[in-house]
Amino acid sequence: MFKKNTRHLQLPLTSHIDELPEKYQERLKNSWAGIFYSEYFINLDEKPFSVLYADIPSRPNVPVNVLVSLEALKSENDWTDEEMMDHFNYDIQLRYALGYRRLGEGDFGMRTIYYFRERLSRYHQETGVNLINQAFEQVSDVQIEKYKVKTNLLRKDSTQVMSNIQKVGRVQLLVEVLQRVHRILTEEEKERYEEEYAPYLKGHAGQFVYRMKKNEIEGKLEQIGILIQRLLDDLKPEHGDEPAYKILERVFREHYEVEQSKTDTKERSIIAKPNDKLSASSMQSPDDLEATYREKRGKKYYGYVTSVTETCNPKNNLQLITSIQTAPNNTDDSKLLMEALPNLKERTELATIITDAAYASSDTDELVQELGITHIQTAIRGRKPDPNKLHLSEFEIKLDDDQKPIEITCPQGQMVSVEISKQKKAFVAHFSAEQCDSCPMVDHCPAQKGKRDQRYHLRITKEKALAAIRQRLSLQFLQEGRNLRAAVESTVKSIRKPLSGGKLGVRGLFRVSCMMIGPAVMTNVRRIKRYLESPESKNEIDKTEKACQDTTFLSFFRFGIIQYMVSWLSLNRIYCFVNL
Repeated sequence: MFKKNTRHLQLPLTSHIDELPEKYQERLKNSWAGIFYSEYFINLDEKPFSVLYADIPSRPNVPVNVLVSLEALKSENDWTDEEMMDHFNYDIQLRYALGYRRLGEGDFGMRTIYYFRERLSRYHQETGVNLINQAFEQVSDVQIEKYKVKTNLLRKDSTQVMSNIQKVGRVQLLVEVLQRVHRILTEEEKERYEEEYAPYLKGHAGQFVYRMKKNEIEGKLEQIGILIQRLLDDLKPEHGDEPAYKILERVFREHYEVEQSKTDTKERSIIAKPNDKLSASSMQSPDDLEATYREKRGKKYYGYVTSVTETCNPKNNLQLITSIQTAPNNTDDSKLLMEALPNLKERTELATIITDAAYASSDTDELVQELGITHIQTAIRGRKPDPNKLHLSEFEIKLDDDQKPIEITCPQGQMVSVEISKQKKAFVAHFSAEQCDSCPMVDHCPAQKGKRDQRYHLRITKEKALAAIRQRLSLQFLQEGRNLRAAVESTVKSIRKPLSGGKLGVRGLFRVSCMMIGPAVMTNVRRIKRYLESPESKNEIDKTEKACQDTTFLSFFRFGIIQYMVSWLSLNRIYCFVNL
């Protein structure tokens, strides 16, 4: 049964914290633990987690804000579960961050943590909602409102996150899958495939690869493919619904092609796909079915990508992370941006978002125009434009409500309307031949002079127009000499802090995404702590206190006047009554 945690709001008469000298109590209050308690723990709304518990009278749950906070601290400090529980039981500073003032209070077992994670994962599978991520966004919204952080200007960047899986080659992966299928076979089935399975059961999959020569790879791949095909055909009636069978089915589909014989329809050829034909989304490990493969700047990554969004208005004395997204690492950054924008637009006052070149696409161009957001890139994706020629981004393009070009102005100031082409597939602008002929850039202009119609014609598509608008804004931004996106690299580094060699100690998209939220929570807590210690914050506090004092004085003054009037009226009534 779900019960909200309110015990931490009522302080005990005596506690272990009270036994500390006063200077240490003050230091504890101003440490990360005190800020974590006041800025994250208290603000965390537990109610959305009630769906994880029974709605009938039963034993109350362990406080949700305690469990969620422990998960954040575990991922931030790269603790094992045992280390996390040791800190919870014996670390006064951590217990202070979770609202406990006495040792031994709020005791629970390790199994509670495991059950909580299992409930979270199952709920995510059923609904697609990550409650941990939802809690992070809810708390960050509270923090933004409390500290009046301007959210009209945001920046975004991503980083590669390695899953806790072993890097293996094709043969080792396939042999490992075969060995796992062997474990689900009955004794009768094991006897039936004893001869075919014999080479793959001598030690683990890695040992099979060690004994294999380089020139044997193609032959081994073919032999393994033939065995997998036979297993898929024979085992489907009895084992078709088992996870091991489905994994076997997936690796066969990803690594092999089946060709039917032209003469005999029953005869099939099993052909291993070349390495360069394997998809980046193909399975990298049977232990993590969602991890994918990606090459970036010559480095190979196996796992996921995490994208961070934070505020960056220069007028803010405090910048906060507003959003964390995690996806398989073959997900394009532009797709992550498209998924984030509607939510960010709803939660914040987003007007401009700054990214690098990887976040650009025709779909994002259309979406930002639809949402009324300005998208600025600090670099242009693709081939750099020729500096000796005019580029479409140097033209000023005006759009209608449907994001279609209706007016265009050339760099020399000639403004013309845009019409739809005769083929209805693009748009065309007709520039005056007289003005264009005298233009010094006429030989470098994308507008071309017509043969019959002597005007200069510029043909563009909707996608090119949107891309040109984005590039024009980016170029203007760069010319101003500002690079507000650069600081997000530091934020990315801070959330990668718990990664040992870029690798997390967990597997699976849901667990990886939860582990990446913890460092984001602590990054915001540390920033708030630094802000509260800064001169800017102290000035704000002084102003607030003075305003409160002025308000209090005014209230007392008003109260005194009212009391005087009441007393005067009362005395006047008494005088009148006596005279009567």
